[in-house]
Amino acid sequence: MSEYDLAILGGGLVGGSLACALGRAGLRVCLIEAVSFEAREQPGHDERVLALSWGSRRILEGAGLWPRIEAEAEPIHQIQVSDRGRFGCTRLDQREEGVEALGYVVPAWRIGQAVQAGLEAVESLCPARLVGFRVGERQVELEVTVAGGESRLLRTALLVAADGGESALRQRLGFRLIERDYDQDALITTIQPDRPRPGVAFERFTDTGPLAFLPMTGGRYSVVWTTPASASAALAELDDSAFLARLQDRFGYRLGGLHQPGRRILYPLRLRLVPDPVRPRLVLIGNAAHTLHPVAGQGLNLGLRDLAALAQVTLDAVRSGGDPGAPATLEAYRRLRGRDPFDMVRVTDFLVRAFTHPWEPVRCARDLGLLGLDLLPAARHALARRFMGLTGNIPRLARGVPL
Repeated sequence: MSEYDLAILGGGLVGGSLACALGRAGLRVCLIEAVSFEAREQPGHDERVLALSWGSRRILEGAGLWPRIEAEAEPIHQIQVSDRGRFGCTRLDQREEGVEALGYVVPAWRIGQAVQAGLEAVESLCPARLVGFRVGERQVELEVTVAGGESRLLRTALLVAADGGESALRQRLGFRLIERDYDQDALITTIQPDRPRPGVAFERFTDTGPLAFLPMTGGRYSVVWTTPASASAALAELDDSAFLARLQDRFGYRLGGLHQPGRRILYPLRLRLVPDPVRPRLVLIGNAAHTLHPVAGQGLNLGLRDLAALAQVTLDAVRSGGDPGAPATLEAYRRLRGRDPFDMVRVTDFLVRAFTHPWEPVRCARDLGLLGLDLLPAARHALARRFMGLTGNIPRLARGVPL
C-alpha cells in the first residue's frame, strides 16, 4: 500500500498547482484526477481567460509555474470602473500601488499546460476515480480505480478535495453549504477592437449585470458579459452583426468599434460557500469550498490563496517533524485563511446586488461611492490591495516569500 503526506482529489488549476508546489518542496503527494490530461473536457483545457491578481502571480511563481505562463500573460496596469448611463466612475492604477501590474489576464489552457508540465515530482493517477475511503485517527485509507479497472490502495495523512464546484466528495460527506442562484449566466467570448488599449481592463456595470473587458495578448479582449438567464441563450445565438451591435451599445466606444467575435460560451452563475471546509484529515479548497460571481474576477484567486495557505501549514508541519493532517495543522490552516473567503463572497455578492438594483436612491448611492473612491486615494488603495490578494492573513507565497 502506497503512503503519502497528501492525496489531492482533483487535478484542475487549484489542485494541480497545490500538487506542483508541494511536490517541488519534497512532500510525498498523490494527485487523483478523473479526466485524462489530454481530454478536451479537462479543466486545464478551458477556453476562458482568467484574471490573476498580483498575489496570485507570486503564488504561481512560488509553485514554479509562472515561467511557463508568463508569455501568454497580459498585464493589467489600470482598471476603469463605470456605471452605464450614470455619473459613477473610478480607476485603479498599478503606479499608485507600486507594483509591476495589478494583475494579469491568462488563458486557462496555458495555466493547465504549466500545471501538467510541473507534476514531475508528483505521482499522478489519471484518469482515476476515488471508490471509497476511511478516515482513521492518524491517516486516511483510499481505494482508487485507475485505467483498465485496476484497484489501488493508498494511505495519506491528509485528503484534499479540489474537485470543483460540483464536488462529489463535498456532497458525499454532507458539508454544510450556503448556496444562491443568481438567475444569471456569464456569456464568455473574445473581440477585436479598433483601438485596443494594452494593459487597460474595464468593468462596466449595467442594469442587467456587470460587463468586463479584459485585455489579452495580440490586442484582443476577453468579454465576460453577465446576462439574465432568461435572455442569455437568445443573445448567444445572435448572428455576429447583431451580437456586436448589442455589445457595442452596452459597452460604448472606449475601444472604438468592436469586431471579430469569438465563440460564445454560457456559464450559469451561482454563489456557493462552505462555512467550514475542514474535517478530520480532510479539507476542501478552491471551487469545492467556494464559488463566486465573476464580478471582479476573484474566483481562481481565492482558490490560489487556499493553496498557498495549505501548502504553508502542511510543509511547516512536516519540516518540524509533525503531521500534515493533524488537528493542529488544520487549525493553523483555518487561522491563516481567516475571513478571506467570507469577505470575498460578501464583497462580490454586494457588488452584484447593488449595481443591478433599480431603486433610484440605491443607484445614486452607488455612483457617489464610485466617485468617492476616485477622490480618495486611501480608499482606492484599500480596494486595490483587497483585489490584489494583499489584505488579511497573507500566506508566504502571496507575499513573495518561498515556502
